[in-house]
Amino acid sequence: MAKLYEDSLSNFPTIDQCQSIGREKDTVVTDMDGTLLRGRSSFPYFALVAFEAGGILRLLFLLLASPLAGLLYYNISESAGIRVLIFATFAGMKVSDIESVARAVLPKFYSSDLHPETWRVMASCGKRCVLTANPRIMVEGFLKEYLGVDMVLGTEIAIYKGRATGFVCAPGILVGKKKAQALQKAFGETSTPEIGLGDRKTDFPFMRLCKESYIVSAKPDVEAVSHDKLPKPIVFHDGRLVQKLSPLMALLTILWIPVGFLLACLRIAAGALLPMPLVYYAFWALGVRVTIKGTPPPPAKKSTGQTGVLFICSHRTLLDPIFLSTALGRPIPAVTYSLSRLSEIISPIKTVRLSRDRITDANMIKKLLENGDLVICPEGTTCREPFLLRFSALFAELTDELVPVAMSNRMSMFHGTTARGWKGMDPFYFFMNPSPAYEVTFLNKLPRELTCGAGKSSHDVANYIQRMIAATLSYECTNFTRKDKYRALAGNDGTVVEKPKRAANKVMGC
Repeated sequence: MAKLYEDSLSNFPTIDQCQSIGREKDTVVTDMDGTLLRGRSSFPYFALVAFEAGGILRLLFLLLASPLAGLLYYNISESAGIRVLIFATFAGMKVSDIESVARAVLPKFYSSDLHPETWRVMASCGKRCVLTANPRIMVEGFLKEYLGVDMVLGTEIAIYKGRATGFVCAPGILVGKKKAQALQKAFGETSTPEIGLGDRKTDFPFMRLCKESYIVSAKPDVEAVSHDKLPKPIVFHDGRLVQKLSPLMALLTILWIPVGFLLACLRIAAGALLPMPLVYYAFWALGVRVTIKGTPPPPAKKSTGQTGVLFICSHRTLLDPIFLSTALGRPIPAVTYSLSRLSEIISPIKTVRLSRDRITDANMIKKLLENGDLVICPEGTTCREPFLLRFSALFAELTDELVPVAMSNRMSMFHGTTARGWKGMDPFYFFMNPSPAYEVTFLNKLPRELTCGAGKSSHDVANYIQRMIAATLSYECTNFTRKDKYRALAGNDGTVVEKPKRAANKVMGC
């Protein structure tokens, strides 16, 4: 059987023989798993949807169903195995939740698995089409938004009253001849795509409909396309999971969550209850690594009338001010655009909410600086990728005592931020990582000649500090704002209108 398969593959040339010059008017049609993506298994992406949209119990259900899916896939039919994965992942799930994960979570993981040879050919063609057995709802957002794909032909899931039933619509799972039929229906009898790309025997029917066809050989060691070669960088992404879940990793994640939650509670208690000079050592004893670089300024002396220093931090998680205080060995109050009530309760430092009214906020910050040092994150919301969002310039107008601080962190299992979920769990997810780490780099205090007091505009000062921090972290500066992030991830501008009896509006972002 293996030899027959090898002989079948030999009927098509390999993709390295495909020319990618002068293809601007050509159409390329490619399979997804194993062709456009390096990995042949779609389990990791189903697992991401299961966990991010359905939680740990849904992931457990999918994991228990995966042996049956594998048995059917390799011994009976590819279609039957994928049906099991779809049912275990989607049955009863809100379609809006699936779409949210597909828009905000999956692109980051898909983009990190792009096959370089397939992308070389695909990028050279003027029109791009992807055929896949995966549910179209999972892949279409990434393919069209980030790869410029013109047409996505995938399996359609059945929906009833806004929820997925777990079954699929006719013509069923798009494999084998059904891919060829879908391609013929989409292009018609008179139009023939120039290039067809596939990696397995079930791709041959649609590949034979193309003028040229090439096989993408399985090479596990091939490096994925680097992010700088993508048509559009992925600046924003959401979800709690840091890495894709293989079946083994899914099992380890499920087993770790209850242990990790207890460990997170212990770490949070240590940070909240111990004197701040001891928190640094307690974190190290509990597996939280804190690295301090640069020389921080001494505390302000009220006896001399000296006002406090305003620490300007890049924003990675809502824990940035706490780790800044840990590095300094003293609690530094923080102004925030919003914070969940739970986070306020467990915070070991004073937090003050900004109202987003410029005059009110300016007066409040000035008053706080009269009493000592203060920390602010002028991006207004977190960004996980190596980018800095636009800095709000208000802080530069309020004081010339400005100390930039470059914050970076490392998480191996869970992200400590979210745009779509309950932000009260953010610190718990960060501390649930086996060995989370923070690096706090104090930069030199801004010279007076570069401040507003010397005649510089507040925007010039904010942009200069943004560039300083970006250079230190090797990040890229952007003009994106909180609203851009929430429109990309949550489909809104980050503001939720509340009932009249409560505050007029509450900002979700932090």
